[in-house]
Amino acid sequence: MKAFGPGTMQFKLLLPTEILVDGPIVKLIAEGYDGYFCLLPRHRDFVAALAPGVLAFHDESGAEYFAAIDEGVLVKCERSVMVSAYNGVRGDDLDRLQGLVENTYLQLNEHERKARTALSRLEAGTLRKFKALQDIIHG
Repeated sequence: MKAFGPGTMQFKLLLPTEILVDGPIVKLIAEGYDGYFCLLPRHRDFVAALAPGVLAFHDESGAEYFAAIDEGVLVKCERSVMVSAYNGVRGDDLDRLQGLVENTYLQLNEHERKARTALSRLEAGTLRKFKALQDIIHG
């Protein structure tokens, strides 16, 4: 993407571990919980909760880029647009993006499954220790 200039907005897509997008754009299309909306540089400032979905954004040359996010928050202030989301992936076309989303979320699901298993083991161990302590105290 080109440098920030007149008729553009500075767009940042922030994840907890990285900045997924940082550059000038001329248009952003996003989905809120009330439906899709479009942002242009001269639109009013506002804040929106974003539904899980795809953001489409355009640079000055007209090239279109995409990013898939889970829920997020968008803040437009003057010519700056920031989106914060917990998870996201970026792609140059929708077909490639779909593959990235599937791969990323399969990995997340496996990670979440392992975390739940570890948490269940920890809870069970803690309950056993409390039971043993209770037996010692109450004889």
